[in-house]
Order: sequence, then structure tokens, then C-alpha cells
Amino acid sequence: MKRRTLLQAGAGLALPPALVPSWAQDKYPNKPITWVCPYAAGGNADNRSRQVAKAMSALLGQPIIIDNKAGAGGNIGTDIIAKAKPDGYVIGMGNFAPLAVNHALFKKLSFDPQNDLTPICLIERGPLILMVRSDSRFKSLKDVVAAAKASPGKLSYASGGIGGTHHLSGALLEHTAGIDMIHAPYKSGAAGASDLMAGQVDMMFEQMYSAMPAIQSGRLRALAITSRTRSALLPDVPSMAELGFPAVEVLNWQGLIGPKGMPPELVRRLNAVCNQALQSAEVKEKITGQGNELGGGTPEQFAALIKAESPRWGKVVRDAKIEPE
Repeated sequence: MKRRTLLQAGAGLALPPALVPSWAQDKYPNKPITWVCPYAAGGNADNRSRQVAKAMSALLGQPIIIDNKAGAGGNIGTDIIAKAKPDGYVIGMGNFAPLAVNHALFKKLSFDPQNDLTPICLIERGPLILMVRSDSRFKSLKDVVAAAKASPGKLSYASGGIGGTHHLSGALLEHTAGIDMIHAPYKSGAAGASDLMAGQVDMMFEQMYSAMPAIQSGRLRALAITSRTRSALLPDVPSMAELGFPAVEVLNWQGLIGPKGMPPELVRRLNAVCNQALQSAEVKEKITGQGNELGGGTPEQFAALIKAESPRWGKVVRDAKIEPE
């Protein structure tokens, strides 16, 4: 009886409003959430943001509004997330470049990827395909390496811009194979692929979801994939590891992030909802149907990925002497 009385008395006590986190004063969420995408509308980051946000919105019972803040290699949008109030009403997409590459690429960032952001949940990881024109003289990666060694500085590879996964995959291959090629940056991966098909460049590393249509139609030939093993969608395309270049493992990843200082309970809540969204049939099919790996897992696992990738790609940027446009 005494124990029950004490519990009832304790239940009647409440912290003063000033001591209760703002996100917990009312049931979260009680208003629309803004999801900042650091890239332009229509690209993979934007499409995936909309797909995952739609599923999470249904689970949370509030609209999630996508706000595209493109520019500076993803830095502008990521900085907005970093400087937001940590109450869960501004979250966004955390991408490979601003979280693991740009610290080495840009002389000064307005945010610290390791300390100014809260990793919430990994959404996906996706390999790239090294591809050439279907009528190219290169039938294999071995042909490319041999030709590059025979004629240093002659072969060219396209990319969607300096410092992105297209570019870094090529730079990593150059360094690993001991070859010298010309990097041809474009304003987008689509523009680079278009010039590849027109014969303006020799090859390109392209994200799998973008490469598949041209490969399946026979316009381009796939030589290798940057994942550790072959993809079920392209079972005849060998991995870089199979071909003797295990170091050329590149996965373009992205996940849900928020500003630093978010309450752990709020991070766990959003992580659980994001994991649930990733398991929905629609979202899962969108991700795996493009040859990407489904994300998920804990905030700590996502944080560990970012921490591991940062020094690796910083070294690639420095070794290749890559500078921003």
C-alpha cells in the first residue's frame, strides 16, 4: 500500500516546462517536419529523400516537406541541417561527399561533419559501374589498364563533377593501378554519360541505377563493378576485387541526419521510424531494384561508417591532388 501510494504521488509530479525538452513538451511530432536535401530536385538524393520521407510521414502522422538546398558539393544544405534547432523538426539527407570527402576537398567548411551533425540512420549504399561504349576497343578492365600504361595521359574518364563518387572512383583506379588518365568533369552524371555515348570520352564510373538502362539497351558495355562482390542485377560483370583491384571498392552512401544536440530518445525514435520505412515493400523495391544495398541499423553504426570513410577519402583527395572547381 505504501509503495502504491508513493508511485501515485510520484506520478503526479511534473518537471517545470523550462526543464522539459521542447520536443517532448507535446507529442512529437505535432507539426510538419522539414527534410533538407543538399542536392537539386530530380537526382538520386532528392528521389530517395522523397521516397523515404513519404513512408516516414505515414508512420509519424505528420507531413515531411522536402526542401532542396543544392550547391557547393552538398555543403550548403548540410550546413543548414547542422545549424538547425535540435528538436527533430529539421532533419535531412546526409551524403557521401559532404560527410566524408569535402573536409579534405574544401579549404574551409562551415560545419564539422564529425561534430556538428547527428547520424540517425543509413538509408542505402550503392556501387558504381565502370562502363565504355558498346563499340569501344576496350573489352575488359585489363584492356583499359594496358592502354593507359602504354599511353599515359591519353585516356579520359567522365564524371558528374569534382569530388563526387564518379571522380573519386577514377582517381582511386589511377592511383591503385599506377596509371595516368584525363578527368573530364561535367555538371551532372547524365551529361557525362551523354558525352560517353557520343564518343567524347573513353569511359565513366556511373552509379548503378543510372548505368543500368544504357547497359541493358546495349549502348554501353559494363567492365567492372565497385562493390566487393558481383551484383545479382549484372551477374556477368566482375567486381574490381576479382580483377585484382580490391582497393577500388566504392559505395555511394546516404542516410538520415540531424543537427548535433538532439536528445537520444528523439534520435532513437527517428531511427526506428526510418528503419521501419526502409522495410516497406515500396521503399525496399526502389532501393534494391536499382542494385543498391538497403541501409538500416543503429545511429551508432551509421556514425561508425562516416568515421571510417572520412580518412579513407581524405587520403584519396590528397594523393590525387584534387581541388574544388
